[in-house]
Amino acid sequence: MMILNKLKNLDAYPKINEDFHSRTSSGGVITVVSSIIIFFLFISETRLFFYSATESRLIVDASRGERLQINFDVTFPSVACSLLSVDTVDISGEQHYDIRHDIIKKRLDHLGNVIESKQGGIGAPKIERPLQKHGGRLDHNEAYCGTCYGAEDSDDQCCNSCEEVQEAYKKKGWALTNADLIDQCSREGLFQQIKDEKGEGCNIHGLLDVSKVAGNFHFSVGKSIHQSGIHTHDYNITHKINKLSFGKKFPGVVNPLDGVQWNQGGSSGMYQYFIKVVPTIYQDMRGHKIQSNQFSVTDHFRDGNAQPDHLHGVYFFYDFSPIKVIFTEENRSFLHYVTQLCAIIGGVFTVSGIIDAFVYHGNRTIKKKREIGKYR
Repeated sequence: MMILNKLKNLDAYPKINEDFHSRTSSGGVITVVSSIIIFFLFISETRLFFYSATESRLIVDASRGERLQINFDVTFPSVACSLLSVDTVDISGEQHYDIRHDIIKKRLDHLGNVIESKQGGIGAPKIERPLQKHGGRLDHNEAYCGTCYGAEDSDDQCCNSCEEVQEAYKKKGWALTNADLIDQCSREGLFQQIKDEKGEGCNIHGLLDVSKVAGNFHFSVGKSIHQSGIHTHDYNITHKINKLSFGKKFPGVVNPLDGVQWNQGGSSGMYQYFIKVVPTIYQDMRGHKIQSNQFSVTDHFRDGNAQPDHLHGVYFFYDFSPIKVIFTEENRSFLHYVTQLCAIIGGVFTVSGIIDAFVYHGNRTIKKKREIGKYR
């Protein structure tokens, strides 16, 4: 009993007899309001407890020899698919022209409806048996060597496709103004295909696998083909970027070029996007890591009429940040959750008690002054 009596002396919460309680309507209103506040704060804190928070930190990117996957989906409403090709170039000297692997082209009519979906690059596949170099025909057992029509660098050079003839002329600095008379081009059906697709647009989408070094990829028009005295670089290369990303998608990523549309009055020229790629790692609560990238971008347009010597097309120049961002999903601990609930309940009741005391004593003071006639 002595121990129990001593424990009573330590009671920090002395009980008040019910007879001495005085309940007021203002106190009831304050109690209801504080209870509502506690309820909503409790719901909010519980949601935060069950949903993960993301912490970020920065480190120096020390990775080497990695590859980069570029995902794109671009629509050209005024350029036919037979004239579009995708090329990549990087500072290491790696170059790929007229890429066809993992790339799909969709022919579009003037209303944007899909006419045909196909995989391939500019023109038709390379013919296996072009016209023999010196104008004659060889036996079937002998190798064929197509003529370059005077643009050969050596007697052994062969041009077995329309594109190889164009490249040979381009190296010489010559204009291929009579390409419809080139045997390789006519047999591939290139110009007939261009005529058939006149007035159409093109949606081109897919992915590129490139080295993780600075470089560019671009959509070029026509590979400098001439037809009937009209240069294909005069085509309107207005475009819409439906999607552009570097690497895999992860929660919270924002790609600033998604949905961007450029229209410079229908003129041709060089559309340039300068992209800074930031390597990113996203790690979820289960420890699963997603290696990806974020990027920022600026853009510039060069009018083809003002600068006719520049190559026309849509160019994406990318470089890499030396800093890597790491996002980590984290859940709050249960002890932290309980602490927050106690803080909410105790804090709201304390503030409510102060407000209630202020209102109660204020009303009593005003009431006494009215009784003695000092307050009107």
